[in-house]
Amino acid sequence: MIRALPRVLAGTAGAAMLLAAVLAAEIQRLDLSTMVAATDGAVYGKILGREVVRFDHPEDGQDLYFTHLSVEGRSLVDGSAQTVTVTYPGGFIDEVHGVHNSEAPAEDDVKTGNQVVVFYKWSANMGGDLAGNALYASHGGLFRTAQGGKGRVVLGRGDGYAVSKNVLLDELDRNITSIHEELRRDERQK
Repeated sequence: MIRALPRVLAGTAGAAMLLAAVLAAEIQRLDLSTMVAATDGAVYGKILGREVVRFDHPEDGQDLYFTHLSVEGRSLVDGSAQTVTVTYPGGFIDEVHGVHNSEAPAEDDVKTGNQVVVFYKWSANMGGDLAGNALYASHGGLFRTAQGGKGRVVLGRGDGYAVSKNVLLDELDRNITSIHEELRRDERQK
Protein backbone atom coordinates (compact mmCIF):
# COMPACT_ATOMS: atom_id res chain seq x y z
CA MET A 1 0.00 0.00 0.00
CA ILE A 2 2.79 2.43 0.91
CA ARG A 3 4.63 1.63 -2.35
CA ALA A 4 1.51 2.37 -4.40
CA LEU A 5 1.02 5.78 -2.77
CA PRO A 6 3.65 7.62 -4.90
CA ARG A 7 2.01 6.27 -8.09
CA VAL A 8 -1.44 7.34 -6.89
CA LEU A 9 -0.15 10.79 -5.97
CA ALA A 10 1.68 11.09 -9.29
CA GLY A 11 -1.48 10.05 -11.12
CA THR A 12 -3.53 12.56 -9.14
CA ALA A 13 -0.99 15.30 -9.80
CA GLY A 14 -0.97 14.41 -13.49
CA ALA A 15 -4.77 14.51 -13.62
CA ALA A 16 -4.77 17.87 -11.83
CA MET A 17 -2.25 19.30 -14.31
CA LEU A 18 -4.31 18.01 -17.25
CA LEU A 19 -7.47 19.52 -15.79
CA ALA A 20 -5.69 22.85 -15.25
CA ALA A 21 -4.49 22.84 -18.86
CA VAL A 22 -7.99 22.09 -20.15
CA LEU A 23 -9.50 24.83 -18.01
CA ALA A 24 -6.83 27.29 -19.17
CA ALA A 25 -7.56 26.56 -22.82
CA GLU A 26 -9.93 29.11 -24.23
CA ILE A 27 -11.95 29.21 -27.39
CA GLN A 28 -11.87 32.77 -28.63
CA ARG A 29 -15.16 34.18 -29.86
CA LEU A 30 -14.54 36.57 -32.72
CA ASP A 31 -16.75 39.23 -34.16
CA LEU A 32 -15.67 41.10 -37.28
CA SER A 33 -14.22 44.08 -35.38
CA THR A 34 -12.13 41.80 -33.16
CA MET A 35 -10.90 39.82 -36.17
CA VAL A 36 -9.89 42.93 -38.12
CA ALA A 37 -8.11 44.38 -35.06
CA ALA A 38 -6.22 41.13 -34.44
CA THR A 39 -5.05 40.48 -38.00
CA ASP A 40 -2.68 42.05 -40.51
CA GLY A 41 -5.03 41.68 -43.45
CA ALA A 42 -7.96 40.07 -45.18
CA VAL A 43 -7.98 38.97 -48.81
CA TYR A 44 -10.78 37.82 -51.08
CA GLY A 45 -9.50 35.66 -53.89
CA LYS A 46 -9.01 32.35 -55.60
CA ILE A 47 -6.96 29.55 -54.09
CA LEU A 48 -4.18 29.01 -56.64
CA GLY A 49 -2.58 26.07 -54.92
CA ARG A 50 -1.80 24.22 -51.75
CA GLU A 51 1.52 22.82 -50.54
CA VAL A 52 2.14 20.71 -47.46
CA VAL A 53 5.65 20.85 -46.02
CA ARG A 54 7.29 18.55 -43.48
CA PHE A 55 10.40 19.17 -41.42
CA ASP A 56 12.09 18.29 -38.15
CA HIS A 57 13.15 20.75 -35.49
CA PRO A 58 15.62 20.17 -32.63
CA GLU A 59 13.30 21.69 -30.00
CA ASP A 60 9.78 21.42 -31.42
CA GLY A 61 10.16 17.84 -32.55
CA GLN A 62 10.07 15.68 -35.63
CA ASP A 63 7.46 15.38 -38.32
CA LEU A 64 6.14 18.94 -38.23
CA TYR A 65 3.59 19.42 -41.01
CA PHE A 66 2.22 22.74 -42.23
CA THR A 67 -0.04 23.63 -45.15
CA HIS A 68 0.57 26.71 -47.30
CA LEU A 69 -2.35 28.12 -49.32
CA SER A 70 -1.65 30.60 -52.09
CA VAL A 71 -4.56 33.01 -52.59
CA GLU A 72 -4.66 35.57 -55.40
CA GLY A 73 -7.16 38.39 -55.22
CA ARG A 74 -7.63 41.73 -53.56
CA SER A 75 -7.25 43.17 -50.11
CA LEU A 76 -10.51 43.79 -48.28
CA VAL A 77 -8.68 46.46 -46.28
CA ASP A 78 -7.56 48.76 -49.10
CA GLY A 79 -8.68 47.14 -52.38
CA SER A 80 -5.15 46.53 -53.68
CA ALA A 81 -4.33 43.46 -55.76
CA GLN A 82 -2.66 40.86 -53.57
CA THR A 83 -1.32 37.37 -53.68
CA VAL A 84 -0.83 36.03 -50.18
CA THR A 85 0.39 32.72 -48.83
CA VAL A 86 -1.35 31.74 -45.60
CA THR A 87 -0.18 28.84 -43.46
CA TYR A 88 -1.78 26.58 -40.88
CA PRO A 89 -0.57 23.54 -38.91
CA GLY A 90 -1.27 20.06 -40.22
CA GLY A 91 -1.84 18.53 -43.62
CA PHE A 92 -0.88 15.51 -45.68
CA ILE A 93 1.83 15.19 -48.31
CA ASP A 94 0.25 11.91 -49.44
CA GLU A 95 -2.14 9.34 -48.00
CA VAL A 96 0.44 8.12 -45.48
CA HIS A 97 2.64 11.09 -44.58
CA GLY A 98 0.99 13.88 -42.67
CA VAL A 99 -0.88 14.84 -39.57
CA HIS A 100 -4.49 15.75 -38.83
CA ASN A 101 -5.25 19.01 -37.08
CA SER A 102 -8.79 19.37 -35.75
CA GLU A 103 -8.59 23.16 -36.11
CA ALA A 104 -7.48 23.09 -39.76
CA PRO A 105 -9.94 24.09 -42.47
CA ALA A 106 -11.96 21.27 -44.03
CA GLU A 107 -10.58 19.74 -47.23
CA ASP A 108 -13.57 21.07 -49.20
CA ASP A 109 -12.78 24.60 -48.00
CA VAL A 110 -9.21 24.62 -49.32
CA LYS A 111 -9.62 23.11 -52.78
CA THR A 112 -7.68 24.77 -55.56
CA GLY A 113 -9.99 27.12 -57.43
CA ASN A 114 -12.24 27.96 -54.46
CA GLN A 115 -13.11 31.62 -54.01
CA VAL A 116 -12.47 32.44 -50.35
CA VAL A 117 -11.91 35.19 -47.81
CA VAL A 118 -8.84 34.67 -45.62
CA PHE A 119 -7.72 36.59 -42.54
CA TYR A 120 -4.04 36.36 -41.67
CA LYS A 121 -1.42 37.57 -39.22
CA TRP A 122 2.36 37.44 -39.51
CA SER A 123 4.02 34.98 -37.15
CA ALA A 124 7.77 34.83 -36.61
CA ASN A 125 7.45 31.25 -35.36
CA MET A 126 4.40 29.07 -36.01
CA GLY A 127 6.40 26.10 -34.77
CA GLY A 128 9.77 24.77 -35.82
CA ASP A 129 10.91 28.35 -36.50
CA LEU A 130 8.56 28.55 -39.50
CA ALA A 131 7.73 32.19 -40.18
CA GLY A 132 4.90 33.41 -42.38
CA ASN A 133 1.34 34.65 -42.59
CA ALA A 134 -0.63 32.40 -40.25
CA LEU A 135 -4.24 31.75 -41.17
CA TYR A 136 -5.80 33.49 -38.19
CA ALA A 137 -7.86 31.27 -35.89
CA SER A 138 -7.13 28.33 -38.20
CA HIS A 139 -10.40 27.27 -39.82
CA GLY A 140 -12.06 30.34 -38.29
CA GLY A 141 -9.98 32.59 -40.55
CA LEU A 142 -11.14 31.12 -43.87
CA PHE A 143 -14.61 31.64 -45.35
CA ARG A 144 -15.91 30.15 -48.57
CA THR A 145 -17.97 32.20 -50.97
CA ALA A 146 -20.75 31.42 -53.42
CA GLN A 147 -22.46 33.31 -56.20
CA GLY A 148 -25.92 34.51 -55.15
CA GLY A 149 -28.70 36.38 -56.90
CA LYS A 150 -27.47 39.74 -55.60
CA GLY A 151 -23.75 39.04 -55.96
CA ARG A 152 -20.95 37.08 -54.34
CA VAL A 153 -21.88 35.89 -50.83
CA VAL A 154 -19.43 35.09 -48.02
CA LEU A 155 -20.72 32.03 -46.18
CA GLY A 156 -21.05 32.60 -42.45
CA ARG A 157 -19.98 29.96 -39.94
CA GLY A 158 -22.32 30.72 -37.02
CA ASP A 159 -22.21 32.50 -33.70
CA GLY A 160 -18.70 33.18 -32.42
CA TYR A 161 -17.09 33.52 -35.86
CA ALA A 162 -16.04 36.82 -37.47
CA VAL A 163 -18.55 36.18 -40.26
CA SER A 164 -21.42 34.61 -38.36
CA LYS A 165 -24.04 34.66 -41.11
CA ASN A 166 -24.06 34.87 -44.87
CA VAL A 167 -23.22 38.36 -46.09
CA LEU A 168 -22.67 39.93 -49.49
CA LEU A 169 -18.95 40.26 -50.24
CA ASP A 170 -19.40 43.95 -51.08
CA GLU A 171 -20.94 44.57 -47.65
CA LEU A 172 -18.18 42.64 -45.87
CA ASP A 173 -15.59 44.57 -47.88
CA ARG A 174 -17.10 47.92 -46.81
CA ASN A 175 -17.31 46.80 -43.17
CA ILE A 176 -13.69 45.61 -43.05
CA THR A 177 -12.43 48.80 -44.71
CA SER A 178 -14.47 50.94 -42.30
CA ILE A 179 -13.28 49.04 -39.21
CA HIS A 180 -9.66 49.24 -40.38
CA GLU A 181 -9.90 52.99 -41.01
CA GLU A 182 -11.43 53.52 -37.56
CA LEU A 183 -8.63 51.51 -35.95
CA ARG A 184 -6.02 53.60 -37.80
CA ARG A 185 -7.70 56.85 -36.66
CA ASP A 186 -7.72 55.62 -33.06
CA GLU A 187 -4.04 54.65 -33.32
CA ARG A 188 -3.07 58.09 -34.68
CA GLN A 189 -4.93 59.83 -31.84
CA LYS A 190 -2.92 58.00 -29.17
